[in-house]
Amino acid sequence: SHELRTPVTALKGFAETLLDGAMEDPVILKQFLEIILAESTRLNLLVNDILELSKLEQRQVPLALQQVNISEAVLATFQLVDQKVKEKNMTLELVEKDFVTLHTDPNRLKQILANLINNAVVYTQAGGHITVTVEKTADQVHLHVADNGIGIPEADLGRVFERFYRADKARSRETGGYGLGLSLAQHIVEAHGGSIALEPNEPRGTVVVTLPANASKRVDSL
Repeated sequence: SHELRTPVTALKGFAETLLDGAMEDPVILKQFLEIILAESTRLNLLVNDILELSKLEQRQVPLALQQVNISEAVLATFQLVDQKVKEKNMTLELVEKDFVTLHTDPNRLKQILANLINNAVVYTQAGGHITVTVEKTADQVHLHVADNGIGIPEADLGRVFERFYRADKARSRETGGYGLGLSLAQHIVEAHGGSIALEPNEPRGTVVVTLPANASKRVDSL
């Protein structure tokens, strides 16, 4: 409720100020409208994420299964964060130890990757490096998302997958994060019969996603 109340309060406050006369000043009008647009966008993203998480928890999301090349999905996700990476002068690297394909929903897989890779970009300093490693054992596929960023304090390790939990609240506010990305990723991974875990090594950390190699036999719907 707090996360919803904050942008709603901002929208109401700026709209009231404009109606009280501030709209007569074209400079203030443009500035306030830009803020209202930004806050409404944040609110829309938050509501969509909450609804998505609710559907995942109730297993109400159907899957469109097809054969997916894992490395191609990683490279496609790199494109999504390309602008942020360039702005921070960072580098992205894909290490493909094994050629891996899974019979899964490509959009859900990209959703997992997008949350993990975007988190790595946000919490890694300018000039940093992010590596995604793909490997396969006899019956499992492992995706390692590693960065040389600020890491996760030991006291927060047990809570990073909780809804709305943010280890670095100041950084999350700056980037518009609400602390739902890792929770969404966890639910999708677990619905595939897999697991997700953080391997801490302050100030660096690695998130490891483990999925069954025979995912098609494990997944019916989310």
